[in-house]
Amino acid sequence: MSTDYQQARESLGTRLKELRLQAPAGRLTGTQLAERLGWPHSKVYKLEGGRQTATTDDLRAWAAGVGQPQVFAELDARLKGFESHIRSWRRQLAAGHRPVQDSWNLEVDRSRAIRAWEESVIPGMLQTADYARAIFVRYAELYGSTRDTEDAVRARMRRQEWLYTPGRRFHALVWEAALHALVCSPSVLTAQLDRLAGMVGMDTVELGIVPLGASLRIPAANGFWVLDERLVIAEDWHAELWLDDADLVAAYLKAWNTLRESAVYGADAQNVILRVQRSVRAH
Repeated sequence: MSTDYQQARESLGTRLKELRLQAPAGRLTGTQLAERLGWPHSKVYKLEGGRQTATTDDLRAWAAGVGQPQVFAELDARLKGFESHIRSWRRQLAAGHRPVQDSWNLEVDRSRAIRAWEESVIPGMLQTADYARAIFVRYAELYGSTRDTEDAVRARMRRQEWLYTPGRRFHALVWEAALHALVCSPSVLTAQLDRLAGMVGMDTVELGIVPLGASLRIPAANGFWVLDERLVIAEDWHAELWLDDADLVAAYLKAWNTLRESAVYGADAQNVILRVQRSVRAH
């Protein structure tokens, strides 16, 4: 969890404690407020100490519980402010995967140049529908999220229309390990690799493959996307990070350019893809 995010969460906790201690009807103890809200008393102290992220419902209940329902708007604005950068999967996937894809589509549509690094999966912009479907199912199982798989697949496929607009450029870097990952059936992966090989040479796509045997100047680490040098979207297990600070964007661009030095392109990239495809067929 980022320092900025934790500081914002602690700041919100301090405000919650202040409201509890200054309740119009008289100061409330944490235990009294917990009883009033029907919560375990530990939840009150976790929220106040910045050890748990409040939900919108938590904040609405807190404001009512301390007798100041009018402060809910302020508390919710604070929450939305820091969650706009750190978007927890728990919250994002509460309504399924489709809304997440729609948010991505809006940002992609307003971009002209996108740089992506993926170390474990094929980039979404280059996925087949069957491969995307397998990915969504895996994550729905992991997070216990709403199953809206087909809506999410359609949304991801619509995003790929961006690739067929002149003047745009998708610079994709993929670690060879992602080509081997059987997150789907071998037949689906074989078809996915076929499509990936077919993207080599497309005028709006620059596809680089970093072979497993390549010398790396930095560790492969996690996947991230840089949109028009204005926004970075990176994924972690707990959240998706949306970063628009200029220094952070520059740091990710430097990492992307460093990884690019280890990539192969054109016929060499196709050869890596086809070699992996042959090994998958052997399954």
